[in-house]
Amino acid sequence: MNAKMVRITDIRIQNFKNVINGKLTFENPKKNYKASILGIYGQNGSGKTALIDAVELLQHALCGRPVPEKFADFVNVNAEEAILCYDLKVEFPDQTRLVSYEIGIQGYEDDSEQNLGNVSSLKKKVRFTHELIKCPIIADSEHLDKRGRLIDTDDELFAPISKRVLLVGKEKEVNTHLMVAKRLTQQTSRSFAFSRELLSVIRSKVQQEQENAELQYYASLMEALVEFGNHGLFVINTANSGFISLNAQPLMFKYKEANKRGVVGTIMLSLEGPTMLNDNAKVLVENIIGNMNVVLRQLIPGLTIGVREIGTQLMENGEVGHNVQLTSRKNEKEIALKYESEGIKKIVSILQLLIVVYNNPFITVAVDELDSGVFEYLLGELLRIVAEKGKGQLIFTSHNLRPLETLDRGFIAFTTTNPQNRYFRLANVKGNNNLRDFYYRDIMLGEQKEELYEATNNSEIALAFREAGEFIGA
Repeated sequence: MNAKMVRITDIRIQNFKNVINGKLTFENPKKNYKASILGIYGQNGSGKTALIDAVELLQHALCGRPVPEKFADFVNVNAEEAILCYDLKVEFPDQTRLVSYEIGIQGYEDDSEQNLGNVSSLKKKVRFTHELIKCPIIADSEHLDKRGRLIDTDDELFAPISKRVLLVGKEKEVNTHLMVAKRLTQQTSRSFAFSRELLSVIRSKVQQEQENAELQYYASLMEALVEFGNHGLFVINTANSGFISLNAQPLMFKYKEANKRGVVGTIMLSLEGPTMLNDNAKVLVENIIGNMNVVLRQLIPGLTIGVREIGTQLMENGEVGHNVQLTSRKNEKEIALKYESEGIKKIVSILQLLIVVYNNPFITVAVDELDSGVFEYLLGELLRIVAEKGKGQLIFTSHNLRPLETLDRGFIAFTTTNPQNRYFRLANVKGNNNLRDFYYRDIMLGEQKEELYEATNNSEIALAFREAGEFIGA
């Protein structure tokens, strides 16, 4: 049974970066839109990027990939572990189920690659301290009970025993194999609950017991989350903007041709010179760019992106390689894309995913600093269109306040100065209020239950500038 849609509905964060406690619903509590949009606003260093990083951690876990070393430093300095809990809505053709997935992570110094007695600097890695999956518990083929534990890795292998027996069986050899796999996933910074080793055992049992409705039900929930992590969830962090600044153009995409299985991923194209692609990759890039141009020429009148082939040569594996370069075409003139503004490059890098968010309810895209380099009026209109007519889920952070005037207020949340309650929605906002003006007013007057901005003193800032100037002989 394939899921029609998987969507993040809520998140709870503890001791992650500068968020001691934070919880936020991703769904619009005011109106029922097909699209799920959430924009996060707040001053610098107040937890906006932490939310995007939390979504990225979920993606790594669901894909069974090693969590990058950077997450070892994301555990709050005053805590031993960070805990993140995600609520996800899994919609099947005939039913909708709510699943929660909780992760605990620690950073630790890994000495497995060193044989010295004293090592001054060791590589830091991430360890999953625990994982907990809870879902509606099925008592028999006709009855669903309240949500309970499906997999809880706090146990030696995982609890509860009844679900472990159902999912993997009682065979000692299988359980021993999984114990080894669990230790291996800890050493390699991977999720055990969504590891290939555990999923392979569950899939094998599903094939053996196709008449077991309870087993099929739980397995279908697990597979829906795996499919979502691998093909439905995309995270675009500030590293993408960094690549653009270094004249590399990342194309993140989900693309599907008629009667063919879709492909997802990222293709990195150099803007300094040609990039070599094999036949399949070249066709894919041309199709993605062609599809993107349909929208791009409407966003920036007259502008399209081209793929120019410079020449061919043999690749290392013997295939014919095509040296291609991205170009910008406007007013019948063609220039290399590297000479365009960073704003246009940013739009090009994410536009294909925005197209998919608009059309596909299964897709969730999280973007940090969506407004970077993008003209504010265009940004506001783009988000309005996706919110009102789209079908997927878009989570973004921004410093540009224009979307506060174009999006329904149920799509907007703010960070606070309180690390114990980092995320907040404005109260007492009337339908005719301009949310941008309302937010500015609260920054100045502080009328909400939580402080949204830590006030600065202009005269103190001016004095600091003057004092700093003394050290440089100004």
